[in-house]
Amino acid sequence: MEPASAGATDDAPFSPPGVVRAPPVQGKGASMGAVAGRNQASGESGGRGAAAAAAEPAAGRERIDVVGHLNRERARIFPGLGAVDYTIDQRQIAATPQGQNAAFNQILLRVPGVVLDSYGEVHVRGEHGGLAYRVNGVLLPEGLNGFGQELDTRIIQSVDLLTGTLPAQFGFRTAGVVDVNTKTGESLKHNQVSLYGGSYDSVVPSVQLGGRHGKLDYFTTLSFTRNNIGIENPSDTFRPVHDVTMQEKAFSYLSCHVDDVSRVTLLTSTSYARFQIPNSFKTFDMRSPDYTTLYDVAGVDPHDPAMNWAGLDDSQTEQNDYAVLSYQRSTDRMNVQVSPYFRYGRIDYAPDRDRDLIYQGVSEHEVNDFTTGGVQFDLSYAIAPQHTMRVGALGQYTSERLDTDTLAFPADANGRQISDVPVRLIDNTENWAIEAGVYLQDEYRIARDLTFNYGLRYDRFASSFGREGQLSPRANMVWKPGRIATLHIGYARYFAPPSPQYVYPSTLARFAGTTNAAANMIDDATRVERSHYVDGGILLRITPDFQISLDAYAKWAHDLTDLGQFGRAVILAPFSYRRGRVHGAEFGSSWRHGPWSVFGNFSYVKTAARDINSAQYQFDAAELAYIRTHAIQLDHQGEFTATAGASWSTKRDMAYVDFVYGYGLRSGFANLEKQPEYDVFNIGYQHSFTRVRFGHDVTIRADIVNLLDERYQLRNGSGVGIYQAQYGQRRGAYFSVVSEF
Repeated sequence: MEPASAGATDDAPFSPPGVVRAPPVQGKGASMGAVAGRNQASGESGGRGAAAAAAEPAAGRERIDVVGHLNRERARIFPGLGAVDYTIDQRQIAATPQGQNAAFNQILLRVPGVVLDSYGEVHVRGEHGGLAYRVNGVLLPEGLNGFGQELDTRIIQSVDLLTGTLPAQFGFRTAGVVDVNTKTGESLKHNQVSLYGGSYDSVVPSVQLGGRHGKLDYFTTLSFTRNNIGIENPSDTFRPVHDVTMQEKAFSYLSCHVDDVSRVTLLTSTSYARFQIPNSFKTFDMRSPDYTTLYDVAGVDPHDPAMNWAGLDDSQTEQNDYAVLSYQRSTDRMNVQVSPYFRYGRIDYAPDRDRDLIYQGVSEHEVNDFTTGGVQFDLSYAIAPQHTMRVGALGQYTSERLDTDTLAFPADANGRQISDVPVRLIDNTENWAIEAGVYLQDEYRIARDLTFNYGLRYDRFASSFGREGQLSPRANMVWKPGRIATLHIGYARYFAPPSPQYVYPSTLARFAGTTNAAANMIDDATRVERSHYVDGGILLRITPDFQISLDAYAKWAHDLTDLGQFGRAVILAPFSYRRGRVHGAEFGSSWRHGPWSVFGNFSYVKTAARDINSAQYQFDAAELAYIRTHAIQLDHQGEFTATAGASWSTKRDMAYVDFVYGYGLRSGFANLEKQPEYDVFNIGYQHSFTRVRFGHDVTIRADIVNLLDERYQLRNGSGVGIYQAQYGQRRGAYFSVVSEF
């Protein structure tokens, strides 16, 4: 929750010419904008209005002007330039269920074209993953594919989701770019301490601190989360069994203004999360259709009540740490930013030895960690009144390691257990990857209402399992023939490397003849996905308060990358299809007038893929054969999705109603079936007390998530690359108190 945001004035983000982007979006639902021309920028990074700035002393205005100038110039380095850009501001975040305590995926879910999946995943335009995260314009190195969400909503001042035909400066992860502008000491009016909690024994204390001392601007946030629904419930019961999570997160932003045209910033983040793996229903009644075969373990009675399924004690921890150092310098015609960065991550899955052997025939301790280091360089230069050239480079090295300590039973050719004494198998593997890219592009303002942005990008991927490269052209045209309509059309060639995770044939051979044997021995390495992408759309500003948008897109891919969970440990592994197609359309509408905000979004996506051509050992032979000759729909396809809502905000009060509709993801053999559709309603209210004895404002808030207690299943445990069943969260009530000091 943002105490000051209920009645805040939202200034339009700075937009260089030709950017296809959303202005401040009404309510929570972002809708695509296409603004070709310069919007007036806010005078400060925190988004306070000009009147507030004018009331400050002259020294304060000068300081704010420097901050605002550098932020605007940074936006010139990293503009969208024809990509579809959905902007989410503080007012929207406050009116999202649970506000600043919401998981980051819930913020993105209110954008057209975003579909919810299990483990907190979201899919943008029919892609599984493929999102790049940038914090203040600097690429955040990609983490391992687990389920913890390290990005804390509390750090966000505003966030943009760029999709469609991205300009040449964006490479590697091209399904979308999540560009986060963090809070700063300047934007945080007062320090805050918050206590949030409610259903499922949820408790979340947090603190936000920030300020400005001379040339140094600082902001930091600390939070701790505990609840009893860390991962989606695998059954339709109200409370899951064995699902406690505890998470600690810390983030800091430091900025030092060297002079009026340059600054140095440092971002650091650390997160550590512990998850219990929730237990699925098992029964000991062999007449039940839900009966699961039990394995015999020497010295253990599988029918002993102490071995009941509810006692399974598998757990997983996730750790992520990163640091980004940036130097920015901006002059009249040139803007440059150089950013070295470092990241470390670790996933540690701990099994329950005896119960895992009984129910799965395998007990495996897995530790998957990685280290990434790199540097990013970007420069923009106005070479002529109609031309702005941009050039840049990025290079990074990633080291990945997977250590496994496994107990499994010897098995016959049909996979049947032939001994009740498990054998111990230790396997440690390493991978490495180098990703490098350079780009050159020209923003050509052909006329006042017409901008053409074109460029070339060359990417290179080298790893322990392959080497590839590609030259990729990009082009976007934005035309604004009048005040009402803005049109855009674009083409992009994409080169998207897989994550550096590869299981070698020697590992498959080691597990042969056990209950942990692979389905087959075919083990081709995942290749780089290459695709052609086209996008076109229109924004209609019917009135200054009301706008509607429509966008359509299509993608044709070779070696289409997908992700799957293959085992109880929640570590998603890449695989690919030889050919893939994705097409769809998005509609957005938004209206904001005075205290009222209303939005409605709808999207459609259709996918098709044929012939799994990597990591085939994870799939049954019958399914591989079917997919080799039939185009199937991808498991993460949510063919239709819709979000809508309304909110009312004043200086002291805010109330909202929110709606999410899901058509259902794919399931069954070769994804031939579909999960049921669902609709979820949420409501909330917030009030600020401005006259308090100590400190500043005190804000209280209440949210009811899934108001009608809709029972809906995201996954049923079937589908290509799907392991576990999951249900959406049942009704929950949450409350928070925020005090400013």
